[in-house]
Amino acid sequence: MSPPSDHSAGDNKSGPRARSCWAVTRSVWFAMFMREAIGRTMTDRMGWFWMIAEPALLLLVMISIRSFIRGDNLIVNAPFIPWMIVGMMGFFLVREGMTQGLGAINAIKALFAYRQVHPIDGVLMRNVLDGLIRTVIFLLFMVGGLLLGTDYRPDNGFQAIGGWLSLWLFGMGLGLVTSVIGTLVPEVGKIIRLLSMPLLILSGVIMPLNHLPHYLLEYLMLNPIVHGLEYIRHGFFEGYQVVHGTSLIYFWGWILSALALGLLMHVRFKERLKSQ
Repeated sequence: MSPPSDHSAGDNKSGPRARSCWAVTRSVWFAMFMREAIGRTMTDRMGWFWMIAEPALLLLVMISIRSFIRGDNLIVNAPFIPWMIVGMMGFFLVREGMTQGLGAINAIKALFAYRQVHPIDGVLMRNVLDGLIRTVIFLLFMVGGLLLGTDYRPDNGFQAIGGWLSLWLFGMGLGLVTSVIGTLVPEVGKIIRLLSMPLLILSGVIMPLNHLPHYLLEYLMLNPIVHGLEYIRHGFFEGYQVVHGTSLIYFWGWILSALALGLLMHVRFKERLKSQ
């Protein structure tokens, strides 16, 4: 058989080119994002309701308690209810990032038949979607406050947005870590879910930490969520006195460490996560 002619070789070169790795990744992320979005918003008719009702019900409980504790007298240069709303929404952003990572890999097991899909893709897209949903809910709370005569638009918009994005990235880092641990050791997932309520109290979400004794405060300030919430609160209320020892550098150290650890764990255990 004679070798292929130059003409036929030229025809092969002019055929469709293979897509780049980045183009394939974008397509995978878009498909998984749409899959997750439809599943979260369309499958459960009450999904949107509970996303808004959870913080609203907790807020109503706290407002009821406020009449007994006189919460407005505990916070300097910040109204109690907006202060608490900002803290709750920021905390839920971190908490959802951490807990949503637990089931993210198992939810896309069937998609591992496609070699382009990796375990980390499901975790990232679930976290991105949850961040967008939480942002919309936060904006709805702000609009609702304006309609009720309570204006808590941020005094420093750039700091408020930076604080919100920082909390979101921290939730993503925790989600990357918990997604690996929760898949390889399912029992750990139950413990992580149980931590949400103690963290709500220990992070200064519903009560200010400034009035606690110093020997307790120095231990509570090891919790990085406290630093993130205080930073975003200061962005909303410019005269607000943050808890002593608040450090954005410390908080970002935790963010980068969580992201790096999560990425390394996904690289190290990728094959085990697929076959688990």
